[in-house]
Amino acid sequence: MALGGGPLGAIIGRYPSFAAADDQDPGGGVIRHDRKCRDWPFLLLFAAFWVAMIVNSSFGFNQGNPLRLTFGLDYKGNICGSRHGDPDLRELDVRYWMNPNQVYQSGLKSSHIDLPDAKAICLMECPLPAEDGLNFVCDYPEGDIRLSIDDWIDRDYDYFEFLTPDMRNSSLQLQGPCYPVIFPSVNVYWSCQFIARASNVSLKHWQQMGGVSIDENMLIDKTIHNAINSKSAVLKRYVADIGKSWPVLLLCGGFLPLVLSVIWLLMIRYFVAGMPWITVVVFNALVISVTMFFYIKAGWIGHDPLTVVIGESDPYVNIGGREINHLHAASVLMTIVMILAFLTSIAIARRILVATSVLKVAAKVIGEVHALISFPTVPFLILAIFYIFWFSATLHLFSAGQVIRNDCNTDCCSYDLKLGKVNCDSCCGYSIHYTPHIGIAILFHFFGCYWATQFFIGCSSTVIAGSIASYYWARGEVSHDIPFRTVVSSLKRMVCYSLGSVALGSLIVSIIEWLRFILETLRRRLKFVDSAHDSWFGKTVSSSSQCCLGCIDWTLKSVNRNAYIRLPSQGKDSSRLLR
Repeated sequence: MALGGGPLGAIIGRYPSFAAADDQDPGGGVIRHDRKCRDWPFLLLFAAFWVAMIVNSSFGFNQGNPLRLTFGLDYKGNICGSRHGDPDLRELDVRYWMNPNQVYQSGLKSSHIDLPDAKAICLMECPLPAEDGLNFVCDYPEGDIRLSIDDWIDRDYDYFEFLTPDMRNSSLQLQGPCYPVIFPSVNVYWSCQFIARASNVSLKHWQQMGGVSIDENMLIDKTIHNAINSKSAVLKRYVADIGKSWPVLLLCGGFLPLVLSVIWLLMIRYFVAGMPWITVVVFNALVISVTMFFYIKAGWIGHDPLTVVIGESDPYVNIGGREINHLHAASVLMTIVMILAFLTSIAIARRILVATSVLKVAAKVIGEVHALISFPTVPFLILAIFYIFWFSATLHLFSAGQVIRNDCNTDCCSYDLKLGKVNCDSCCGYSIHYTPHIGIAILFHFFGCYWATQFFIGCSSTVIAGSIASYYWARGEVSHDIPFRTVVSSLKRMVCYSLGSVALGSLIVSIIEWLRFILETLRRRLKFVDSAHDSWFGKTVSSSSQCCLGCIDWTLKSVNRNAYIRLPSQGKDSSRLLR
C-alpha cells in the first residue's frame, strides 16, 4: 500500500490521501499544509535545562559523599565507615563519644561546648561497661603506641596497660588517650546512645584509680538523643535509606510494574469482559494488603516494629521514635484509603458496565496495533535510566557540604599521641557545612525530575494517541502497516513536529504542580500558627489557597489529559491547541 494513497497516508503527516467528496470543500482532506516543528523555543529551553541538570548533578558528584548522610564524623573530620579516612575506617562505622563529661556539658544551656566539638571516634560496635572491672576505650593507635588498627580492634579498643605514667595520669583527668566506659551505650543510627545508668562497679574502680568526677545525669542521654533525632538528621537518613533500598525500588517500582502492565494489556486483549471486575478486585486486594503490612510494621498486628534503616547495624527500635509515630499516622491514612476504595468500588458498579464497552474498543485497537503492547517499554527504560541517574545525583547533592573545623571557644585539652603531650590548641570538632546555593541546587534538581518525567510521559502519550488516530482513520481497512508502522510513524511525527509542544506542555504542568505545592505548604503553615489561623487574614489566606488549589488541580488535569491527545492531529501552535 502506498503511503500517499492508502488509508495511513494522511495520518503519516504529509498530504491528504482522502479528498473531499466536493473538491471545492477546503476541509475535505485531513492535512492541507506542510507541517513543521512548533514551539521550538521551548525545545531549546528544555535542552538548556538538561545542560543545567548535568552541570548541577556534576557538582553533586564532585562535592558529595553519600556516606555523610548515614555516618557521623570523628574528631579528625573523618567519616565513619570510609576507607579514605586516616586511619582506614571501612569497618568502623559507629560513632562513639569518648568523654562523658563533654557530652553532659554540651547539653547545658550555659555551656560553650557543642556536641560536635566533643571528642568522638569510630568503632565497630558500641562498648559496654565491664561486669567486674573497668574497661577503657582508647584513641586511634599512633605515635608511641605500636599497635595496628586490627590489633586495636581485637583488644576492644583498650591499650591502657601500654600507657606511660604521663599518659595514664592524663587519662585519669579525662584528657586521653584512654577514657573509661562508665555508661552503657546502644547503637542508634550508627551513633552510640548513652543510657544514663552508670555502672556502679566500673564507677567504683574509676574512683579507686583516682579518676576525676564524672557527671551522672539524664542530660547525657537526652543530648545525644536530640542530636540524632534533629530534623536535618532525620531528613538525611530518609534520603540515605532510598540509596540503600535500591534493589527493592528496582524490583517493586520498576520490573514488577512493567510485567504487571504487560499482563494487564494482554488480559484486556483476551479477557475484556471480565477485566473491569478483575481490576477492581485486585486493586482492593492490594490496598488491603498494604494496609495490613502497615499494621504489622506499626506493631498493631504481631510484634514487628519498623526497622527504619536498612543495614547490618540495627537501630534502637525499642524506643518510641518519630518514625514509629509517622508509621502510625500512615497506618491510619491507609485505613481511610481502604474504606474509601471499598465504598467507591460499590458506588461505581454501574459505571463498570460502561467501562466494559470502552475496553472492548481498546481491546480491538490492541489486537490490530500490536506494537502498542511493546511500545510502553521504551519510555519505561528511558525513565528507569533517568531515575537511576537522578537518585544517584540526589544522594550526592544532599551530601555536598564541606567538612570543616568548627569555630568554637571551648577550653579543653586532650592528649596528642603524635606530639606525645597534652594539646590544648585543637579542641574544636568538625561539622558538615551547607551553603545556600546547595539548597537552590536541590530544589532545581527536584523540579528537573518532575519536568523530565512529565516530558517523557507526554511523549509517550503523544505517540500512543497518534498510533490510535492512524488506526481510526484507516477506517477498518486491513493493512500490513497497521500493526507496527502506525507506532513508528507516530513516533517520527512526534520527534519531527511535536517535541517543542510536549516540552511546553510538560513545563506548564510542572510549574502548576510546583505552585500547588507552594500553596499547600503555605496553607499548612498557616493552619499550625494559631495567631494566623484564628485571625481574619489567616482564614482568608487559607480559604483562598484552597480555592486556588482546586482551580490549579482542574487546570492540571485538563492540560495533562487533553493536550497531548490532540497534538498528533494538529498542525498549529500548541498555544492555540491548549485553548
